Amino acid sequence: MAFLRLLSSALLIWFTTLSTAQAHEVIPAIADMRAVEGELRFEVRANIESFIAGVNLAETEDINDSDRAEIYDRLRALPPAELAAQFEAFWPQMAQGITLTADGMPLVPTFGSVAVDPVGNVEVVRFSVFEFSAELPAGVATVQVGWAPEFGVLVLRQMDVPLPYDGYLAGGALSDQISLAGGGQTTWWVTFANYTPVGFDHIVPKGLDHILFVLGLFFLAARFRPLLLQVSLFTLAHTITLAAAALGYTDFADEFTQNAFGIAFIDIVEPLIALSIAYVAIENIFTRGISPWRPFVIFIFGLLHGLGFASVLAEFGLPEETFVAALIGFNVGVEVGQLAVIAVMFFFVWQALRIDRGANDITKGLVLYGVLAVVGVALIAFDSAQIPAVLASPLLLLDTPALLFAVTFVAMAVLCSISIVLRDRIDAYRLFVAVPASVVIAAIGLYWFIERSYGTLTGI
Repeated sequence: MAFLRLLSSALLIWFTTLSTAQAHEVIPAIADMRAVEGELRFEVRANIESFIAGVNLAETEDINDSDRAEIYDRLRALPPAELAAQFEAFWPQMAQGITLTADGMPLVPTFGSVAVDPVGNVEVVRFSVFEFSAELPAGVATVQVGWAPEFGVLVLRQMDVPLPYDGYLAGGALSDQISLAGGGQTTWWVTFANYTPVGFDHIVPKGLDHILFVLGLFFLAARFRPLLLQVSLFTLAHTITLAAAALGYTDFADEFTQNAFGIAFIDIVEPLIALSIAYVAIENIFTRGISPWRPFVIFIFGLLHGLGFASVLAEFGLPEETFVAALIGFNVGVEVGQLAVIAVMFFFVWQALRIDRGANDITKGLVLYGVLAVVGVALIAFDSAQIPAVLASPLLLLDTPALLFAVTFVAMAVLCSISIVLRDRIDAYRLFVAVPASVVIAAIGLYWFIERSYGTLTGI
């Protein structure tokens, strides 16, 4: 019973954290703070289109799902000079949402400048850098910083002092009192705790590609030893490249691809990640166990996934002084996310597996999957507003994770029921559950590979 409660908790966590995803994913702003010549100066890297459009980033996972998405899209397509002018006009409104104090006294933020990246793929977040400052009264020792929750997460980094402060400010939170002389460095454990949910969030709910890869490993053989071997190799590999990229050892690859071909390194990695999903799923269909080459292939693909993780981690700006704690915390969050995915899927298939291996709980199994199917249908009805659009264009299901999860809920219940009913067939679980699931995963991986490759080659 305790095990089932653990699995059901993981299931609840997965569903409740699912939200609309990812074409215009919400990315935290990163602010570097310096005290220079009697001023407190800030350099902020952020997606300023979301600010100007009035998107409430505290309540939004994907800007496409905001009621301000149309305004955002128009801003996203503006040339740099026009967007910069729009932001400068918006600044007085934004300044009202910024909180700055010095020894408890309020400071007034003053706009400095804004630099906007060129228009690229309009389906990808564009970053800009804006600067503002505030005059510091003579003799102040500490400052406090924050901004309104609708501006989203603020990663605040103090610069040019010993033991600098680093903060991850979400939901309108204010920083601690920050000593201008330094010494306010966040402890190892606090940094670790701050970055662990960032890693988890990158898997659940934002990492559908990584979820499908892990499920591809799971459906080869839902036994402990082969699953442990595969997940361990994948973890080791993506940890290596995640650490190497975070330490700057992969910069040469990024520079080479951009200079020689005009293509960003991550634009090459993303199609290969999709191909890795398709490969492991296709191999599941044609093999019954771990082939001699599969561990090596998983390790190589794990290196690629680590580069994908690193691209996300770079957007958060690792604190220099507690770099190791942030890196480990992020990686632990990723591993917990992967284990949650495996736990949820095992929750679905464990009864079908037991019966396929000789247990005589057929009635109990059919009742269980009947209940799960009903729950899945209820979840689909709960998100019924998305159904007409998905029926008109089924590929939209990949961009509506809550509905995708509910449909998967029903489909797995049906497949497992079939496996139980036809339990006398040899390898009934593999034939009616693992192989169909792998076919779907392979199809999605191949679709993503084609889509991402086309986007990389055409710049769309």
